Amino acid sequence: MSDTAALDVTWDLEDLVEGGGPGACERLLDEADRRAAAFSEEHAGRVAQLDGPALAAAMAELAAIADLVGRAGNYAHLRFAADTEDEANGALVARVGERATAIETKLLFFELEWAKLDDEQAERLIGADGLELARHHLRTVRRYRPHLLSEPEEKILAEKSVTGRDAWRRLFSELTSALRVELPGEDQPATLDAALSRLQSPDRDVRRTAAEAVSAALEPGLRTRAYVFNTLLQDKATDDRLRSYATWISSRNLANEASDESVAALLEAVRGAYDVPHRWYRLKARLLGLERIADYDRAAAVGGDHDDERIGWAEGREIVLEAYADFSPRLGDLVRRFFDERWIDAPARPGKRGGAFCAYATPSVHPYVLLNWTSRRRDVMTLAHELGHGVHAALAIPRGIFEQGTPLTVCETASVFGETLVFRRLLDAADSPASRLTLLAENIEGSIATVFRQTAMNSFEDAAHTARREEGELPVERFASIWEETQRDLLGDAVEITPGYRSWWSYIPHFIGTPGYVYAYAFGQLLALSVYGRYTQEGEAFVPAYLEMLGAGGSRSPEELAAIAGLDLADPGFWNAGLDLVRGELAEAEAAAEAVLAERGPMG
Repeated sequence: MSDTAALDVTWDLEDLVEGGGPGACERLLDEADRRAAAFSEEHAGRVAQLDGPALAAAMAELAAIADLVGRAGNYAHLRFAADTEDEANGALVARVGERATAIETKLLFFELEWAKLDDEQAERLIGADGLELARHHLRTVRRYRPHLLSEPEEKILAEKSVTGRDAWRRLFSELTSALRVELPGEDQPATLDAALSRLQSPDRDVRRTAAEAVSAALEPGLRTRAYVFNTLLQDKATDDRLRSYATWISSRNLANEASDESVAALLEAVRGAYDVPHRWYRLKARLLGLERIADYDRAAAVGGDHDDERIGWAEGREIVLEAYADFSPRLGDLVRRFFDERWIDAPARPGKRGGAFCAYATPSVHPYVLLNWTSRRRDVMTLAHELGHGVHAALAIPRGIFEQGTPLTVCETASVFGETLVFRRLLDAADSPASRLTLLAENIEGSIATVFRQTAMNSFEDAAHTARREEGELPVERFASIWEETQRDLLGDAVEITPGYRSWWSYIPHFIGTPGYVYAYAFGQLLALSVYGRYTQEGEAFVPAYLEMLGAGGSRSPEELAAIAGLDLADPGFWNAGLDLVRGELAEAEAAAEAVLAERGPMG
């Protein structure tokens, strides 16, 4: 880690436990458990008898209990994410998870009884004073009515999840976090994230050997990770059968407040635009002087010296901060708090969870951001992305614990918008076709990764869930063939798929932790691009509507949230309009590439 400025950028999790350290988790959970028992004693079997004020008081108490559990849970999980190799952190996650589940089982009756009320009574109660921060949540709970089991059954499933799917997910996280990649010329093994960052190198030998080393590192534990995946695929099949979900993805769509039909329309629109990645990868081959690129070339630098640019933590921080502040001083102030008040954990470390994320935590505290900073320009865009989530969470804090978070389909909007602000800022400052090409390449590849690759990964999930239900436990080779087939649809004949790449499905956490999640990236990216398009049309006048949309959190449906920004998700052409914006950037890149190739002249 050469960027020493980033080494000290570690988060302070003590805000979650008021400075009490790991021991405070027990005190928080003791109080939550006591209050949950009292709540159950008062309300179990009597939800149908509540009047409006009593329902408002009950929801306020449930919010307080959820906050106590949320603070302890976030403290444990964020400690574990920062160091998965510390056994004490793993033990704390297990203990908090077990106690949180026990508290949850005491309160399961409430939503079950609420869902059973007839529509007329429920709607009358929802209109009561004091429910301003829970109305949408209460309506959303009732959408699950056809899929809820009896209270004893729900309690059994909740309690068994601790030693069931939650345990398998933790094991997968530990296995992937422990992966070490033996890179040529390095004295110490690299983390998976550090090794994957080498795929951006302008040197093809570096990219190839890094890819081969990653494949070699994935091989020893491949059967174990496949078994974890198989187990969770079957667990979900059982859950879907018991809850009468029509398809493997129906439960995710319900959580996203999206119909199966609307999601199918999104995926069909994106798959129908696979010519975009095909065009880009053919252009990339020309820029790299290759007849055809291989899978390990997809992230390769195409702009010569511009591509190998290293951006230190201090400079990256200022780029992102200024981009947000120029758009909105209010957002700039929020972003500054993340840096100044230690809400970020930046450096890449052995044992740290890979990737990046933003944890909303609870409205009584503040969000946290985890990065794995490697001083690449892409890391600046990742910082902008996660801080987009961060300001979204911070602006929605007044909505309370039930409505701060949004469905997955909307939660990527602010993050992609923030990325786009930084991208356009850098593009405007670019002073040559080569520098413009470099930036456009990075952004197009970001769109390909977020829209097209995530859609291809949805196709992989769809095929894997279907095959597991129809064929039984799947061998490693079956996963590999499904992965290759769905990736080949994405890449066409523009990219060579190497044998080692067939195992790269096996480190992706979304397949394990949040089945069906990945299409939300495509949804959010295209929605965010449309929101940004509205901003380019309206300018500064658009800012209040954007802040209102973020501040609404999850208090409205995705369609209602988009309408704040003047967008109509029900329009059949909506997704194609977002895809057209990606095509526009591709055309810009093609023009810049032609200028760069003309400057280079004929190649020998």
